[in-house]
Amino acid sequence: MKIWISGAGYGSGRVVDESEARLPALDHGITVGDGVFETVKSVGGEAFALTRHLRRLARSARGLGLGEIDLDLLRDGVRRALEANPDTDPGRVRITVTGGPGPLGSERAGGELTAMVAVGPFARPAPRVDVAVVPWTRNENGALSGLKTTSYAENVLALEHARRRGAGEAIFANTSGNLCEGTGSNIFVVLDGRLLTPPLSAGPLAGITRELVLEWVGGEEEDVPMAELPRVAEAFLTSTGRDVQPIRAVDGRALPAAPGPVTAKAMAVFAERGAADLDP
Repeated sequence: MKIWISGAGYGSGRVVDESEARLPALDHGITVGDGVFETVKSVGGEAFALTRHLRRLARSARGLGLGEIDLDLLRDGVRRALEANPDTDPGRVRITVTGGPGPLGSERAGGELTAMVAVGPFARPAPRVDVAVVPWTRNENGALSGLKTTSYAENVLALEHARRRGAGEAIFANTSGNLCEGTGSNIFVVLDGRLLTPPLSAGPLAGITRELVLEWVGGEEEDVPMAELPRVAEAFLTSTGRDVQPIRAVDGRALPAAPGPVTAKAMAVFAERGAADLDP
């Protein structure tokens, strides 16, 4: 793998071999998880929905207090990283921006940010997935709510909890007892014939695939009490790596159909529209 990197002694950005890429030991992204990131899918050497991903990265950086980031520089970094890894298709493009070198504590040094773009393979998702609800909640009122930061330890624990129960994704409620999101996905459910997904006020990340499904397929943003999950007729996850993935079972309870008719339509529309426009 070849990686594009800027800051951290690499100037305004250059491509290096993975074995040569180095970060300072005191980079704030390492010591305190002070950073933001995006995962973008590439198809045929082109990044899908890159403009939307970069806009969200900028929102996350502002929300975390990292300030404004150079999106043109990052767009060029994505292009150069994809050109340097031509045999990876579909590709998993990881864009990471950290607070750069800093002290051992939580305070920032206020210096140059570190930015990296890495490209690896994207595994084909399973045709269906089981999910497990974790016993702790997302804080929809927290300072990091809705931001895509590198502080992912809670997601690591949640996914491990799910996998110990034979599930492929973990699902969070929020502190109000409503459905929130997965560790790296958004969730849609069909309840009483309506396609619903938690609103951003419930605490989920503003997923790019979620956004496109709402635009292309429809659906409503509405709080879904966790107590309503046993009545869900069908459900699916959305994410960059999954696109639209049917949920087969929730906490071991099989759903009536996976995919059901609403999910099947969402899958078909997303595949068609996504193939027609790589930067919608």
